[in-house]
Amino acid sequence: VFLAARDDDPFARYEAMQSLIVQHLVAASQGALDAAARETGRKAIGAAYRAIVTDPALDDLMRGELMILPSETYLAERLAVADPGVIHAEREGLKAWLGRALAAQLAELHDRASAVPYSLEPAARGARKVKTQALVLLAAGQPEAAAGRAAAQYDGATNMTDRQGALMVLCGLDTPLRAAKLADFHARYAGNALVIDKWFSLQSGSLHPDVLTQVKALAAHGDFTMQNPNRVRALYMGFAVNPPAFHDPSGEGYRMIGDLILALDPINAQTAARFVPPLGRWRRVEPVRSALMKAQLERILAQPGLSRDTYEQVSRSLG
Repeated sequence: VFLAARDDDPFARYEAMQSLIVQHLVAASQGALDAAARETGRKAIGAAYRAIVTDPALDDLMRGELMILPSETYLAERLAVADPGVIHAEREGLKAWLGRALAAQLAELHDRASAVPYSLEPAARGARKVKTQALVLLAAGQPEAAAGRAAAQYDGATNMTDRQGALMVLCGLDTPLRAAKLADFHARYAGNALVIDKWFSLQSGSLHPDVLTQVKALAAHGDFTMQNPNRVRALYMGFAVNPPAFHDPSGEGYRMIGDLILALDPINAQTAARFVPPLGRWRRVEPVRSALMKAQLERILAQPGLSRDTYEQVSRSLG
């Protein structure tokens, strides 16, 4: 905690912060912490976070890096066998705790960063970075207030970083503002293929509780086509690397990727094969989900006329 809060070497400070959070979340995900120990760990992390958020000597580019929590995928890699649902719950629980405990400091940081004019100077780039990171934590702890701030950031944005960051936060919230800003973003950038790709990936990679349904609807959108590899990757790879959605306990996320691979293989075998690795991690996942993932690989392998690319990826994953 001391090093994360005060080390004057930015790299050492970052390493200390990451170690502090990873140790806590890995232990919590393994069931090694009771309620009291979990609260003690959160308070320790909160103390370091408070120092980072309020440190006047810290530049915002580094502050933004220090504020990013380790990903669920990274946490899963630290475990021999991972339960994606537990990891997600523990990480989001910590985010929500931080968002509530540091609400005043995060709001102040967001206000300060929002007042910095756009430029390519390091200070302005740092302000844009911490602005979105503050929103991410506030959205977990105070979703209604964060939705209003995100919408205001979106409307006042003079650059893609601010607009996209605000939309990313709104995509994960259950608020009417979400649909309004998504519609505005699509209309604003219609015809710009790269930006519309981002429009798809922001939705499929979001924390919204209904991502599965949303991805199915997006697959029927007029701008989606299986003939465009970039559009396919934008929608479905965003989903495949979204742990809470991909690892839905029903197994629907695995079926969706399995269906995609089978439908895409005759059209673009190389792209289809790139969607196999998320299912191929079945050995590192808890038994119930592991069996569902393996079943999808076996279903794909049994498909007659499978391309060489996809066949090799699937057989290697099962072998």
